[in-house]
Amino acid sequence: MNEKPTSKWSDLGIRALSAVILVPIVLAIVWQGGFSFTGFAVALGILMAIEWVKISFGGNKAQLLIHEVAAASVIMGSIKLSLLALVILTALSIFLQRKDVLSFWKSIGVFYIGLPVLALSLLRDDAQFGWKAVIWCMVIVWTADVMAYFFGRIIGGPKMAPLISPKKTWAGMLGAVVGAVLASGLFSQFSHLEFWPLAGLAAVFAVLEQGGDVFESAFKRHYGVKDSGQLIPGHGGVLDRIDGLIAVVLVAAVVGIMHNPHSPAAGLLHW
Repeated sequence: MNEKPTSKWSDLGIRALSAVILVPIVLAIVWQGGFSFTGFAVALGILMAIEWVKISFGGNKAQLLIHEVAAASVIMGSIKLSLLALVILTALSIFLQRKDVLSFWKSIGVFYIGLPVLALSLLRDDAQFGWKAVIWCMVIVWTADVMAYFFGRIIGGPKMAPLISPKKTWAGMLGAVVGAVLASGLFSQFSHLEFWPLAGLAAVFAVLEQGGDVFESAFKRHYGVKDSGQLIPGHGGVLDRIDGLIAVVLVAAVVGIMHNPHSPAAGLLHW
């Protein structure tokens, strides 16, 4: 008997259900801020570390500890100390690799995990603008991801990176940019922020979001893995779910710091 072909929309229901459950929880934690958000960011980093080390190091316990400490380095409360800790941990991780010392993927794990946690912490560390900055980034990422999903499946067309991420299309990229700009516009309207500067950033961040997805796909393809985990139904693992957010919050924090070193969140949102 021939098996019924899988529909291109077969995962839509479970993806939507996961989002309905998780999004309100995440937004509530971002709104709360403080220790709750720091704990959430560190926990997210530790889950990332578990998946990363399982794929790249076969679950090596020493490497797992190093990468988990990288996720927790944000609690030091200092950008300079956190960055120094990441450098030291990277050096230790590379030293323990020995014969694989030149492996690109194994060497970047500490920073890939630690920097996004630090970026989230820096953006949220502002009582007035922090929650807005983090939620804006998340809304941009979520909308870009959803619109890329629908544009890619409805329009289809040329693949963006067929050898790395076969499902990614240029139509999906267009959908991501359109969705991100529209979402940013609505956010700006309700939050009394300037439309055009954030719309421009949203367009750039949508491209980064898609690039972050492709980057993580390249990591998985290198090790012959389909999903980073099975923690989130319909989405795979934590790395699968936040690969785009990783790229966006890193650049968002840098933009914010360059524009306003005293408050990255204000620097990101107010032009």
